[in-house]
Amino acid sequence: MSRFSATHTKKHSAGRKAAPKDTKDSFRAMKASFPLTLPVMAGYVFLGITYGILMVSQGLPPWLPVVTAAVIYTGSMEFLLADILVSSFHPFSAFATAVMVGARHLFYGISMLNKYRHMGWKKFYLIYTTSDETFAVNYSADIPENVDKSWFYFWVSLLDQAYWIAGAALGGLAGTLITFNTRGLDFVMTAMFVTIFMNQWLKDGEGFRHLFRNHISEFVGLLSSVLCLLLFGADRFIIPAMLLILGILTLFRKWIDTEPAAGQTPGKKGEER
Repeated sequence: MSRFSATHTKKHSAGRKAAPKDTKDSFRAMKASFPLTLPVMAGYVFLGITYGILMVSQGLPPWLPVVTAAVIYTGSMEFLLADILVSSFHPFSAFATAVMVGARHLFYGISMLNKYRHMGWKKFYLIYTTSDETFAVNYSADIPENVDKSWFYFWVSLLDQAYWIAGAALGGLAGTLITFNTRGLDFVMTAMFVTIFMNQWLKDGEGFRHLFRNHISEFVGLLSSVLCLLLFGADRFIIPAMLLILGILTLFRKWIDTEPAAGQTPGKKGEER
């Protein structure tokens, strides 16, 4: 056998050995991420069905909810899109609406800078699919040590988007044939965020001795949100609240990072955030 043939065979064999490991990492990450996406599935499927029904009830074709669910993939804007498409189209107004509705995603990106670093080709998809619920799961998840982080984040993002597309497809195909009342099902999302908040609270410490110091981030978030809710109202408080939270946490970041939470060593909390 020539030197070229031996080298080629060795490289080909190495490539075949690398593929199963990557597949195994992906499968392990999917098994770890799937249970955490079940609450998202419960909300996304039913909300997606509602969205699909809404689009069809406006006289739009049943395939359009599926396409917009895959391409636009931002629930709040998609519900508004139904009215935009059937009314007089104003490009600047539509653009301004999309920017305002999606402005909160800027803060998601800032929060995920460290977590999505060195993710390779997956990074672009992770950025594209960072919805409210996907951000909440990926940011707060405790990833097992034997699970590849990039694949874990990827599967959470892919599964969540698949739930939304599936719900929109069901709603678009069924149209007005679905007669049951889906009002109130969006509370699943609220319940999920409350659960994630409580999980973060328990992770940061359960005792009362250093209550404020251990839960500074949670207190800042709650107080800032309540203040902006009172000042700006329920329809406009989210962006100001996020700006206020970002400003406060940035201003006191050094102090927050150096103060250990209950059961933690100094610096550990700062690494997570």
